[in-house]
Amino acid sequence: MNIIRWRKPLTTSTLFATLLAGGLAGAAYAGPRAQVWITTSDHRQALQAQAPVAFGDDSARRLHIEVDPEQRYQQMVGFGASITDSSAWLIQHRMSPEQRDALLRELFGRENGGLGLSFTRLTIGASDFSRHHYSLDDPPGNQPDPDLEHFSIEPNRGDVVPVTRAALAINPRLQVMASPWSAPAWMKSNNSLIQGTLRPEYYDAFARYLLKFVDAYAAEGIPIFALTVQNEPDFEPKDYPGMRLNAPARARLIGDHLGPLLATRKDAPQIFDWDHNWDKPQEPLGVLNDPAAGKYVSAIAWHCYGGEVEAQTPVHEAFPDKDAYLTECSGGDWEPIISGGLTLQAREQVIGATRNWARGVLFWNLALDQDGGPHAGGCDTCRGVVTFDSATGAVSRTDEYYALAHASRFVRPGARRIASEGEGGDLDHVAFRNEDDGSLVLVVTNSSRRARRLSVGQGEQVLRYTLPARSLATFVWTPEAP
Repeated sequence: MNIIRWRKPLTTSTLFATLLAGGLAGAAYAGPRAQVWITTSDHRQALQAQAPVAFGDDSARRLHIEVDPEQRYQQMVGFGASITDSSAWLIQHRMSPEQRDALLRELFGRENGGLGLSFTRLTIGASDFSRHHYSLDDPPGNQPDPDLEHFSIEPNRGDVVPVTRAALAINPRLQVMASPWSAPAWMKSNNSLIQGTLRPEYYDAFARYLLKFVDAYAAEGIPIFALTVQNEPDFEPKDYPGMRLNAPARARLIGDHLGPLLATRKDAPQIFDWDHNWDKPQEPLGVLNDPAAGKYVSAIAWHCYGGEVEAQTPVHEAFPDKDAYLTECSGGDWEPIISGGLTLQAREQVIGATRNWARGVLFWNLALDQDGGPHAGGCDTCRGVVTFDSATGAVSRTDEYYALAHASRFVRPGARRIASEGEGGDLDHVAFRNEDDGSLVLVVTNSSRRARRLSVGQGEQVLRYTLPARSLATFVWTPEAP
């Protein structure tokens, strides 16, 4: 991740609106009842169930959100966070078996109020959130190994492999993508995992390296559904693995090497391009416009550290057959996260990304310790979705946990985003329809420092609610048959 690119605070979108009030004075209780869950920024309420609220025939509309299940958009893959080396090591080696099982069931399961995380990301080799730097092909003396005779996932067998396999056992629908932070050092212009670029004579070897990773993980019972060819290819970090790979280079790698190799395979992983910030949409457009590479790319992967989330939409509109995913965004101790808190994380990464066509949303580390580690370079102020006390294995839940939970617990894989419209100042929202049972899910943030009264309508029926100051809410209901 490239923390120095964290963009300036977003102005509150004028696209969003209202909901939620504790009272229904004057409403006729004729319609369905919505289940409501609230989290406040101080966590005094933390995914806390509220009394159900009835829809009624009520024309008195204040700040209003209108939900229309007939207008349907992208189908969701899901929400989650990355099982980094650091996260996996903590879960596997700093928890008892009982603690580990309980945490993984809470994160990836749906029973007993589990979050049901259904999307995750692995690193191909080391990232900054590894305990040391390595690739999966490190021959003695850094000698060239074009036949990949030294390829091995042995560095992952003690943590990433067992933790990911355990998550899949709990949630077999979990979708796993993977990204390299660097090619092996011997493939690069500077013979180092840190900085440099991929030498053209090793494009083919690197494509085969990525496929060997896919095959090795498949042999461990971990199917990879998507690959990117480089994490943050427009950034060369100075103290952890990275590699600059501009659009023409990625186009050649994908169009002439990786894409044709995958095209010969049954059930091959998809290729996502970019895997970097919103501030340079011309980069993924350059690859999509390339006639050789564009046909092999199924989606654009975005990060949140620069630019505006709305950049996802014009790229999607230019190539409507290509999907969008938010594949990395970290919480941490810096602005605007410090002052924005829970509502910032929810409105930009969960609400903003999905309103701008993302089929999946990933936060960065699934778990870090009380010191924001372990890590080898890079960010020393990041936090995970959960925080470990590495001495006891005790877990605390961060703003990112609740931002994910308000969507992932209720929006199931295969759900469709649906229309939700309304002007609301400090209120932002997104709505979904679960295809398996027809239930509707509305996620709303109130970023204001005071409570907001609002109404939610579906057709002729309206509910009213008061959303607490600086809070996040989820409403779930099943429309009555016409």
